[in-house]
Amino acid sequence: MAGETQTPRARYREQTRAEIKAAALQQLAEGGVQSVALTRIAKDMGLSGPALYRYFAGRDDLLSALIRDAYDEVALAVEHATDSAPREDARAALHVLAGAYRDWAVAEPHRYQLIQGTPVPGYAAPPDTLLRARAALGPLLRVFAGASPTDAVRPVVAEMDAWVRRDGAVADWLGEHTGLGAQDPGSGTALAGAVLTWTQLHGAVSLEVSGQYAGMGHRTGTLLTAQLDALADAFRLP
Repeated sequence: MAGETQTPRARYREQTRAEIKAAALQQLAEGGVQSVALTRIAKDMGLSGPALYRYFAGRDDLLSALIRDAYDEVALAVEHATDSAPREDARAALHVLAGAYRDWAVAEPHRYQLIQGTPVPGYAAPPDTLLRARAALGPLLRVFAGASPTDAVRPVVAEMDAWVRRDGAVADWLGEHTGLGAQDPGSGTALAGAVLTWTQLHGAVSLEVSGQYAGMGHRTGTLLTAQLDALADAFRLP
């Protein structure tokens, strides 16, 4: 329960788990996900292998914890950005939210690559990470909830309409952030805007974080601004 006092044993366990995750993040930053090794973490922390496994069942369990934390942090960054996003200016709000997403990724490149980079061979993220990923995109649904799509994006809107009507989890996600129901006319528009924004963000930010824009003679922010403005035009955002 919230506010419940932890026992010394529980506090020690949480502290040790946090130290293990911090060590894993250091390895991740130094050599990517393939460099995360529980045996080396245990040695650096002065723990035996069996002792470390009392805190995480294995490398996949540790990676899942890091992935959950990363998604939660980027979702929090985007949600906090809504406080400074103009409520009556959807176009400006789009730029503010996208900027918060990009800022987090640039500041935490190794963690961004963990959640959005090349899949880890043999690893399957737990189902709850999907909910966390959607939480980061939730504020974008609100931006596009009242949009008026042009013909250019109507095919995507139609597909999103079908998606929300057949998938109860998506309908719940949409309703949580916009108040729209699966049958409401604007539901597909809100989903289409959020999904298309994510594809623009994922493409631009992933290339930036991996260094693919180096030497191309432009600033990434300028490129992303142009992409977002084009998307705002396609949905007639004010």
